[in-house]
Amino acid sequence: MKAAVLKSFGSPLVIENVPEPVLGTGEVIVDVVATRVLSYMNEVFSGERNYALDLPIIPGPGGIGRVRATGPDATKLAVGDWVFCDPTVRSRDDIVAPDIALQGLTAAGPGGMRLQRHFRHGSYAERMRVPTENVKRLGAITSAEASQWCALGTLLVPYGGFLAADLQPGETVLVSGATGNFGSAAVSVALAMGAACVVAPGRNDRILTDLVRRFGDRVKPVKLTGNASDDCESMKRAAPGPIDCVFDIMPPSVSTTVVRAAIMTVRAYGRVVLMGGVGMAGGAGLDLPYPWIMRNCISIHGVWMYPPDAASRLIALVRAGLLRLDEYATTDFDLYHVNEAVEHAAANGGPFRLTVIRP
Repeated sequence: MKAAVLKSFGSPLVIENVPEPVLGTGEVIVDVVATRVLSYMNEVFSGERNYALDLPIIPGPGGIGRVRATGPDATKLAVGDWVFCDPTVRSRDDIVAPDIALQGLTAAGPGGMRLQRHFRHGSYAERMRVPTENVKRLGAITSAEASQWCALGTLLVPYGGFLAADLQPGETVLVSGATGNFGSAAVSVALAMGAACVVAPGRNDRILTDLVRRFGDRVKPVKLTGNASDDCESMKRAAPGPIDCVFDIMPPSVSTTVVRAAIMTVRAYGRVVLMGGVGMAGGAGLDLPYPWIMRNCISIHGVWMYPPDAASRLIALVRAGLLRLDEYATTDFDLYHVNEAVEHAAANGGPFRLTVIRP
């Protein structure tokens, strides 16, 4: 089959013929129809992000496709089914604290690297091998719709954070990083889950205005000034009442003072979700005040990805019309133009934009 292969960091992806994946027990072979390109994939491939990848590798985290073959332990999947391939691969021998690898992207720790050695190759190929439990049925879609369904991979990240925080209908949420790709997805997911109000701080007036245009007056935009104490008060004032949950998805380049200002808006007994990249490039720590956390009974959830059943539950929100994929504008590339796709994603990584490869 044809695939895009990363042979060394800092070099372009190479399109070449590679062996087809071989089906094993507990696995499914999927014909890849569409797969998204993360806006920071260029940083992964250059080595700048220092992701754990054992090269050479076919990259690509997850995607949309059709079932080609199933193993003997699959009783619901059928050949030809439209499916979402969840890239979050978990070890099967410790359900309490599984090792995790993101297929075609990175791995966490030695256990994750062991997983990657088997489920290493991702979706920048005509076919891929996926753990059975990671193949989620979509129902009937058209081939043209597959590109927009790639948005599931983005939407699932904040959905996992809100599940960890036990977000309830009627609550008020603050999304720290609301003007970014994942942050804008968090705004839409929180509203789909029933949030009464989403406070959306940011510096980009155009994007803040667009969030209100898309989702109405349940979104409360706040223009940040860079003064932490003033911004903290502005965010509190924008909310109609106490802020129940703060969700942070800021990138590595952002100062911890910006994140701290957002976190300090949460009410007593409130919850904070940390899913961003702050601190991963070095620098100062978050430095939250111990007495404030303790006396106000603040719950802080560090969350990487989402639980195994999240994808099916999110698909149900889309099918119910609560979460709209047509918010996303897609730009498609074929496999032979994968390097152009990576460049395009880096230059066009704003809210509700998807760069898609269609092998």
